Amino acid sequence: MRLKSVLAGALLGMAAYLPAHASEKDIVATATGAGDFKTLTAALKAADLVSTLQGKGPFTVFAPTDAAFAKLPAGTVENLLKPENKQQLIDILTYHVVPGQVMAADVVKLDEAKTVNGKVIDIEVKGSAVMVNEANVTSTDIAASNGVIHVIDQVILPPKG
Repeated sequence: MRLKSVLAGALLGMAAYLPAHASEKDIVATATGAGDFKTLTAALKAADLVSTLQGKGPFTVFAPTDAAFAKLPAGTVENLLKPENKQQLIDILTYHVVPGQVMAADVVKLDEAKTVNGKVIDIEVKGSAVMVNEANVTSTDIAASNGVIHVIDQVILPPKG
């Protein structure tokens, strides 16, 4: 019953992000088409990760919205987009990507997941809420031709070291 309530709550917010024919578009095109991931797509371009996330995959992306990026301290995004900070940006962005296609029904069964970055994210289910580190998952299972997107309300930062 808990899984049903988690999925029901998460699916309610999904419609706003789901473009028509999402499964025919790759992750980057799906995010771009949703309209609420302009900062994420700009960061992917600056990090030279667009072609990777347009690749075969599959990938699971915990995608922060523009509002999530806006919660970062003033100047953080602009600083990360500078060429001299490219590796730091890559480290942050790849921390939002898990190899394989992990749908919401599978995410809620996990306590953690290893990211493309090589570091682990924590996954916690509290009632009908799902959290990745300190970020709330606000929409799930947005299908793309090479994976799936789950929307989060914060940028998650990899642990140092």
